[in-house]
Formats: sequence, C-alpha cells, structure tokens
Amino acid sequence: MANIKDKQPLLIVLKQDQRTGALTQGIVQRILTNSPNHPHGIKVRLEDGQVGRVKKIHTSED
Repeated sequence: MANIKDKQPLLIVLKQDQRTGALTQGIVQRILTNSPNHPHGIKVRLEDGQVGRVKKIHTSED
C-alpha cells in the first residue's frame, strides 16, 4: 500500500464502520500514517474531511 498518493481515489473503512466493514469512497487529501505500510491499513484523510484506513485503491479497471 506504499503507493498511495494525494488526489488518488480509494475505498476506506471509517472508525465507526470497523465492525461492519462498510467502505467509504473518496479522494485522498492527506496521508496520516508515517510508515509505508501498517497492519490495519494506511490512515488517510479524504477531501471531505473523513478519516479512515485504506482498504482498496481504485484503478482504471475498477
């Protein structure tokens, strides 16, 4: 997951959705995790202000 970049579309799990696993789609505003990988997923802030851990990066095939 070290290839996450600003302005990239992806799917995250918000803190309140961790039990259900519900995904939220958004565009990366800022990467909050300092390390290139994390066992629970890289934490990011979306452009709309929501914060969560990355579960899937959107690609052109998605």
